[in-house]
Amino acid sequence: MENNRVVLITGAKGGLGSFVTQAFLAAGDTVIGSSRSIENRDFPNPRFTAMTADVTDFAAARRLADCALQGYGKIDVLVHVMGGFSGGQPLPETDDATWDRMMNLNLRSAFNMFRAVIPPMRAAGAGRIIAIASRAAAEPAANISAYSASKAALVSLVRTAALENKDLGITANAILPGTMDTEANRKADSNADFSRWVPPQDVADLVIFLASGAAAQISGAAIPIYGREG
Repeated sequence: MENNRVVLITGAKGGLGSFVTQAFLAAGDTVIGSSRSIENRDFPNPRFTAMTADVTDFAAARRLADCALQGYGKIDVLVHVMGGFSGGQPLPETDDATWDRMMNLNLRSAFNMFRAVIPPMRAAGAGRIIAIASRAAAEPAANISAYSASKAALVSLVRTAALENKDLGITANAILPGTMDTEANRKADSNADFSRWVPPQDVADLVIFLASGAAAQISGAAIPIYGREG
């Protein structure tokens, strides 16, 4: 599967997604990069194709997978990077809009993508699914209840996908990064010690490993990568 792989990446243009996209292109893979706003020129490489999609909508997620299959005949790897963060209020003060936004961005989007790619992966008898969750999925913090709950549910969804598809050797794993050293996070917390944060390239390297043959026996895992935050 590692020769001529076709990799579908959601959130391909984001703070982490850009590193993941570049890592697969550097590995020689064909990459379909999806985001709500993305163009081929964002990653000038003949093996990169941009596809805009809002995968919080199942019809859009299915169209994305169908277009990838029509163009390339298969989807070897799904990397679900897409997600978002909202928080700052205690649980009783968290409003419906915040809750719904977190569940849509972090959970429903993954649910939709898994439903779209698992059938063709099962038909092919192979596949890798990798989702970016969060340290908060395993270690909730105060004032981010909706975010933590959505990421914890994402891990549960990944483990279910792993169990349901182990008969064909299709793996599904989640990565739990701590605070990543992205431009957005630096702007949000300009006084932090950035050296203690997780370099996005390290997360991208872990994604590459989980997509490889060397990780064929790893499935249903939630892998922490916390940097030096403790």
